[in-house]
Amino acid sequence: MSLTRIVLWRHGETDYNAAGRMQGHLDSELTAVGWNQARFAAAGLNRYEPTAIVASDLRRATDTATVFAEASGIPLRIDKRLRETNLGAWQGLTSAELDADWPGERLRWRADPTFAPPGGERRIDVAERAVEVVTDLDGELDGTVLLATHGGLITSLTARLLGLPVEHWTVLGGVSNCHWTELAKRPEPDAEWRLITHNTGISGFSG
Repeated sequence: MSLTRIVLWRHGETDYNAAGRMQGHLDSELTAVGWNQARFAAAGLNRYEPTAIVASDLRRATDTATVFAEASGIPLRIDKRLRETNLGAWQGLTSAELDADWPGERLRWRADPTFAPPGGERRIDVAERAVEVVTDLDGELDGTVLLATHGGLITSLTARLLGLPVEHWTVLGGVSNCHWTELAKRPEPDAEWRLITHNTGISGFSG
């Protein structure tokens, strides 16, 4: 058994996204826009013909994944290791609120994957728990797996699977709501992952 492709799908817009608040492990809900984004994205994701879909246990990712699972008939699995980065004391804050209380720290966090918010999690640790999911699935499944998860985890996991030096992780841009990143495995003997697309999806949808 061996995976040949991973599609990392970010959840749809949430109430916190719409309000400009940081979510982390907070269990925010999809907006009406987010639900519609998921429905539109599901049609585009069908072409990958995944053999399994696995979602973060946070509601915004699980609900997004449910849209695809119900349309495709593929049973949905849940794995809490696909949760977004725990942002600790920053969860629920806007950028302005965060910058007022922790001047310069948000920019430091964005630039340094080894830096954690107060009471939170480093992005390098997020990548390691996500890699465990990929490793487990790689020994169980063939073909393509769809992982419904979060923007921060997607960029961290992608950088880790590509073997980028930690200081270069920031070369990867963010992932928009309900967009996805595709990685494919090179043929044996090296069997390394390579980036096919990043932040792909339906642009400009707002309602």
